[in-house]
Amino acid sequence: MKQVFDQLLRFLHEGISEIFRFVELIWTWSVDQIGKLAAVPWQQWPVWKEFLLLLILLGVVWALYRVGRELLFAGAAILAAFADLLGVLVRTLPHVMLAGVIALGGVWLINHLDNSLVRMPTWLQASEQTNSPEKTSPPENRQSSPSSVQPSTQSSNPPQDPK
Repeated sequence: MKQVFDQLLRFLHEGISEIFRFVELIWTWSVDQIGKLAAVPWQQWPVWKEFLLLLILLGVVWALYRVGRELLFAGAAILAAFADLLGVLVRTLPHVMLAGVIALGGVWLINHLDNSLVRMPTWLQASEQTNSPEKTSPPENRQSSPSSVQPSTQSSNPPQDPK
């Protein structure tokens, strides 16, 4: 779960940084264009060009106002969504804790339950004895674990020296 959340955060971080790089590129280009326009001696222009310059400046101010307003609403929506996400995560904590307690209790019960109290049905015991070759073999031929296996290279006769 942590990897998915980290991947999501990395994706969001990269996406937001690319958007800001694009905005920075457009902003820099726009400021350069406005700077070039302001460097022109507009005081000697005819009135219709000055009016057109005023309309362009109003358009830029209007567009920047819209951008600021959209960013303000988006910031508020992002904060609200983040608060909702935290709320959901906090609301799931009791259920996660309950699942952990159930698992812990189940493991404890399985490890500490006395097996002699539970009897296997006779029909299951009979089928197990006829199908299992270990049940019919003598106890001295059975091996209980791999650690008790004796190497077959050892013999009861002592080694003899070749002459």
